[in-house]
Amino acid sequence: MLPYWQRGKCQEGEDDINAKEKETITNRSVEEGRGDMVHGKLEVLLVCAKGLEDSDFLNNMDPYVILTCRTQEQKSSVAKGAGSEPEWNETFVFTVSDDVPELNVKIMDSDALSADDFVGEANIPLEAVFLEGSLPPAVHRIVKEEKYCGEIKIALTFTPSEETRHHHTEEEGYSSWN
Repeated sequence: MLPYWQRGKCQEGEDDINAKEKETITNRSVEEGRGDMVHGKLEVLLVCAKGLEDSDFLNNMDPYVILTCRTQEQKSSVAKGAGSEPEWNETFVFTVSDDVPELNVKIMDSDALSADDFVGEANIPLEAVFLEGSLPPAVHRIVKEEKYCGEIKIALTFTPSEETRHHHTEEEGYSSWN
């Protein structure tokens, strides 16, 4: 299988992280006591979305995504006329410098003559990528007012800063003396 950055298609079921894998990652983090602050670079690959509710009546909607990681916000390009199944294949980089529990992904519909329409959003927990370093493209549910309204596929990569790597190495070294 090709690495996620070389894959561009949004294929159903490809590389989904199942509930059991998420539970294993969460349990491992609790066992390892990894509740400390993380520092580094979070890379987000925005692949595609599908099954979105089209908010435009006459034309296909023009979706774009606003990604928010704590106070940092970045915006994707507008997928003009892509309707309910846009593809972006865009990468965004965030600097992570303290405890960031999740990435907020908000899908909007760009409208020329009126305010942009809110399509839906997903909150993606980041603990797994902080532990694993990288997660392949996975499908996340998009919701609006607690109602399912589509899916978005995103891959995540976390690169800890040298300071963080050094800190964990020291901690692990001292803990082995017990």
